[in-house]
Amino acid sequence: MPIDVIIVEDDSRLRSGLVEIVNRDPQCVCVGAFGSGEEAVQKAPALKPQVAVMDINLPGMDGIECVRQLSECLPDLQIVMLTVYQDTNNLFRALAAGAHGYLVKPARARDLLAAIRDIHQGGAPMTSALARKVVDAFRAHAPNAASPTAASSTEGTASPLAGELAPREEEVLDLLAQGFSYKEIADKLNVAFATVHTYVLRIYKKLHVRSKNAAVARWLGYQSESGR
Repeated sequence: MPIDVIIVEDDSRLRSGLVEIVNRDPQCVCVGAFGSGEEAVQKAPALKPQVAVMDINLPGMDGIECVRQLSECLPDLQIVMLTVYQDTNNLFRALAAGAHGYLVKPARARDLLAAIRDIHQGGAPMTSALARKVVDAFRAHAPNAASPTAASSTEGTASPLAGELAPREEEVLDLLAQGFSYKEIADKLNVAFATVHTYVLRIYKKLHVRSKNAAVARWLGYQSESGR
């Protein structure tokens, strides 16, 4: 079955071009294209899309607020941002709102389609420069578990994830942090793809996050604090 995709882009020419790119790929089909966040929030739930390609700079409701609202009514929706913004502020705001990937315009057709397929399989597509910004930001804020000061400050203090996740959920989250897709995790654990997806949704609920990136960030912080 093809991947059901929606496009949220206010530039009509670009929106038409994105629809054409998606529909040319036999693995994808565009089930809806919207020129505003308000229209997407109103109409997308009935279409039950699997992937959304979202601009940030939209008239009225911006793309980040649209991500937040769509994530609430469509928790299984995988959202990739496609925007001209490369600053860390918009990047982290989008990820915190529930986006799962982030590409910078102009993106080549093959890169966009690869991102749609990747995000549908549980990946987190992101240009290398933006991925580096995420890593650098994490390193700047994560405690240094190797230092005596950090060790003494966390001694006797429960980890932020201690007792929150079941052992299998921790295993799944650890594999996600290593970059494995849902399908690869299913193969490694000898379980169904749907089972991995169920584990991930449970992880989101327990950690009070909306995206894989946010869950992985908490997991990496936990590893750093616990000295894993």
